[in-house]
Amino acid sequence: MPLPPPPAQAPHHPPRLARPHPVPRLSTPATALPGPGGVEEFWADVRRRGTPLVGPDPQGGADHRTVTFLWRGTPATRAVQVVPNKLGDPRDPEGNLMERAPGTDVWHWTLRLRHDWRGSYDLYVDEGDGPDPGTPERWQWQRTRRRQDPFNSRSLPHRWDGGPVPYAELPAAPDAGDWLPRPGVEQGTVTRHEVGHRRVWLYRPPVPARELPVLVLLDGEHWQPRLGLSNLLDNLIADGRIPPVTAVLPEAVDEATRWAELSCRPEYVAFLTDELLPWAAGQLPVTEDPARTVIAGQSLGGLTAAYAVVSAPHRFGNALVQSGSFWWPVGPEAEWLTRVIAETPRRPVRFRLSFGEQEWVALPAARRLRDTLAAAGYHDSSYREFNGGHDYLCWRTELADGLVALLGR
Repeated sequence: MPLPPPPAQAPHHPPRLARPHPVPRLSTPATALPGPGGVEEFWADVRRRGTPLVGPDPQGGADHRTVTFLWRGTPATRAVQVVPNKLGDPRDPEGNLMERAPGTDVWHWTLRLRHDWRGSYDLYVDEGDGPDPGTPERWQWQRTRRRQDPFNSRSLPHRWDGGPVPYAELPAAPDAGDWLPRPGVEQGTVTRHEVGHRRVWLYRPPVPARELPVLVLLDGEHWQPRLGLSNLLDNLIADGRIPPVTAVLPEAVDEATRWAELSCRPEYVAFLTDELLPWAAGQLPVTEDPARTVIAGQSLGGLTAAYAVVSAPHRFGNALVQSGSFWWPVGPEAEWLTRVIAETPRRPVRFRLSFGEQEWVALPAARRLRDTLAAAGYHDSSYREFNGGHDYLCWRTELADGLVALLGR
């Protein structure tokens, strides 16, 4: 049964929803703040410990922590805003403003978070060279003043400009060690090509096989050159958690192209099935079995992965989705793909879906899709929520776990 045509046009933004619950902010930091006479000693200790500072739960619980973000200001500093991924509401920017310890250059902001939280974060600093506080343009201007956290050595590359974005992880957060290169592990090779006037990265496993399972991972220019997907695949193959696999990673090109193509477009799925995969088959002995073919994506890429298995089940048997934009499109045809799945006979495919507990915009649509899949008979699919946001920091381990679940022996 062919699918109905998707909406032709839609706004290029998610729904404008206020955060339903306030950020769990605390007035007491994770460490004692200095008076005017103890500033240098305080910052020396911060430099040694690294930021953000983590302390015990003030309520005495074993499964929560106090997390304090810091900034060392100057005499000109007027405001500092810290925005951990999805722990800030654009409609309430004042809720993410740091406070300054009186008589010091210490700016601070503290949360109480469950001990499995992890997230990247941004710092925006007003050094007195922009619009006055209280003016309508002030917040938009301040969001152009992103600064690095000088006391945090942990970072991931930004999605579009590649610059470092700091992150934090609490003790029970999932381990991302599989993404690091390991001594003694045989390495696959990655080559860059052009297919259909776009760049594509091709991972060739170190172990030869007659018929390789296939991973098609969208937003390839970020996952391989910046995040190093090949390290993950090398380690999973070496451990025997997945068989030797090939990965095909097409680029998204730019934001405008991404919105145009990764929004349930049959033309894009046709590119994947009729051009990209046949090209890959000309490079390596890849399988044509949809049960051993995975398409994976995040955000709009996750929406597209789910659309691909529904519209082309003869080629894609598994959708590996992190934080898919199932609210799409904004407007009268909202959650279009969920309605299509409800009205379409069950396909012989599997969905593995995961979403961040902090993604207040995406979660309502995600949960409705989960219920729709169950009602439609997709009983071998899975859904889970992790303690994080709309964040590559979280998507790395979700991707690893999903590959093991879908391709593992």
